[in-house]
Amino acid sequence: MNRFAHHGLLTLCLLAVGIGQALAHSTDEHAGHNAAAKSASSEKAQVKFADVALVDQNGKTVRLEKDLVSNKIVVMSFIYTSCTTVCPVVSSIMGKVQKQLGARVGTEVQLVSISIDPQRDDAKRLNDYARAFQNGPGWSWLTGSTQSVNETLKGLGSFSGDFKNHAPLILVGDGNNRHWTRYYGFTDPAVLSREVEKLSGERNTHAKHTAIAMEHQP
Repeated sequence: MNRFAHHGLLTLCLLAVGIGQALAHSTDEHAGHNAAAKSASSEKAQVKFADVALVDQNGKTVRLEKDLVSNKIVVMSFIYTSCTTVCPVVSSIMGKVQKQLGARVGTEVQLVSISIDPQRDDAKRLNDYARAFQNGPGWSWLTGSTQSVNETLKGLGSFSGDFKNHAPLILVGDGNNRHWTRYYGFTDPAVLSREVEKLSGERNTHAKHTAIAMEHQP
């Protein structure tokens, strides 16, 4: 083997090692994400809202159900700001949903993103992170004490015990109903928007039936 061929082989070997190390880092950072991110799936689930104080990206203390979820149709994600692999994709999906739904976000619809790394993600950090994805009002980014966040995640079926092994997940539901849909993996934003439309339609149909029933009461 001549000197140039040997040099080329050495370069390829070093490149392969570098790629392997990069993949290992990515896998370590989000060990639980790889399989879940490949194919999206969904399931019906029942949720519970912990009555604990959380903090939004503006430093305001909020209670998830009372202040953000009640009477709203909600799209909710779970992220942490130091994540460089899956979380930016999930947040980008949420941003596209916000654009698709337009002015309804902030009125009928509420977007929520909860940090699963509350020890590092304070309000300022969330505020800085949100700027890359948020376009307009109606999207709250939440953190809080570790205990409050963990109680919240457990009630929503999104607690893993290790945020680096947290699978990509988006919840969609009517804040007046405990039965929601969990979307795993990288879900098409249009699918999430259609679910919001469906819930909105069901809500309007229910309101009409209630109004008709009231009219026919003696």
